[in-house]
Amino acid sequence: MPLDHSAVGVESAPYERSWTSKDALLYAVGVGAGIGDPLEELAFTTENSGGVEQHVLPTYAVLLAQVPGARRIGDFDPAMLVHAEQAFELHRPLAPEGALRVTSKVTGIYDKGSGALVVSEATAADPATGETVITSRGSAFIRGEGGFGGDRGPRDDWAAPDRQPDHQVTYVTRPEQALIYRLSGDRNPLHSDPKFAARAGFERPILHGLCTYGVTGRALLHTLAGSDPARFAAMSGRFSSPVLPGESLTVSIWADGGTALFRTTKDDGTVVIDHGRAAFR
Repeated sequence: MPLDHSAVGVESAPYERSWTSKDALLYAVGVGAGIGDPLEELAFTTENSGGVEQHVLPTYAVLLAQVPGARRIGDFDPAMLVHAEQAFELHRPLAPEGALRVTSKVTGIYDKGSGALVVSEATAADPATGETVITSRGSAFIRGEGGFGGDRGPRDDWAAPDRQPDHQVTYVTRPEQALIYRLSGDRNPLHSDPKFAARAGFERPILHGLCTYGVTGRALLHTLAGSDPARFAAMSGRFSSPVLPGESLTVSIWADGGTALFRTTKDDGTVVIDHGRAAFR
């Protein structure tokens, strides 16, 4: 069955989402906070350390802005779907616990030849005031669903500066990292079930793209925003290669005032997040 192009522009029903202090802590550990030195990121990994106020990693916004069970866009093998790009704007810092009202819509379905790129946008607002807290934009690439003669979509003119990065930060991940991260809500068996991963062409389960994204966000937060989530305004990036749990990730950052370009690579130089942009207050 071809993809349902009539889904484009149709807003979902509002979804009420809440989270607790424990949820925020679990997410932080899921994206590697505290690995190597458990005392280094206590503001994100504990709620009762003396003199340390709990904060929330900005990239948790992407999970909070998801709408479960949003309108189906057609029947396809889920093993053929990969997360392609992710961006978000955080209009105010996230509290350790709270609630949001989230709506989402597909904004475009583009023909990439070997597959289709499905782009969506979500808005998460404070249910009491209606104030927008998070704007999230993402895309998924579905292999085998292209070739329908549609628009190929907009081009991105991102290019790495012709100089060495201003900062390079390397973080390790654990062999069991995907098993921890999945507890924050993404139970896709691609990241835990070897048989499902084999169907998708991988020799073993891979790390969630949004886990790699969260690890990268930690590097940006600590390097460019002084570890202060209130200064973290926006982040975007393109997933370009899978990561296996246990691999190390190096974030190369080119800073320019309140903005930065970045790229995340593995030890062998393979780029795993490309076209990275971030903005800070």
